Amino acid sequence: MNRTQKEEQVASLKQTFEESEIVVATHYSGMTMQDMTDLRSRMLEAGASFKVTKNRLTRLALKDTNFESLTDLMTGPIALAYSTDPVAAAKTTVNFSKDNEKLVILGGVFNGQALDVDGVKKLAKLASLDELRAQIVGIINMPATRIAGVLSAPAGQLARVVGAYGAKRDEAA
Repeated sequence: MNRTQKEEQVASLKQTFEESEIVVATHYSGMTMQDMTDLRSRMLEAGASFKVTKNRLTRLALKDTNFESLTDLMTGPIALAYSTDPVAAAKTTVNFSKDNEKLVILGGVFNGQALDVDGVKKLAKLASLDELRAQIVGIINMPATRIAGVLSAPAGQLARVVGAYGAKRDEAA
């Protein structure tokens, strides 16, 4: 790789970091090509990406970005999972590492804040943006009769209580 190619690689990585909400650093030592292909396809389905990078070039690209704290993790065979969805990269990486012990999560950065392994795992438990959107659409698409029933239930209960007091008063009189 000549100097121009290295500069292009650094610029490409820097742009990736600027566009991403989260970056998760991993060690991938011992993973087969089939494992890597499987992981990349899972990442793609989730709206994330997984890239093996050269540590020295990655350190250069991390300078003056929100992910600069990842510089300390850039030792050994490093691959980065990243996405614009704050949860997708973390969730996919954590789920894959459960099935394949050769993928080791080192840490990550979300919204400028460094995350340790536990932080990445906690973030992975959250619902993704797509899941949250689906829940909102489900609520919006709820039949109007159910919404009306939910909204009118307190009024109906109040009417029944008033009616019961009225009946009780009529019996006492």
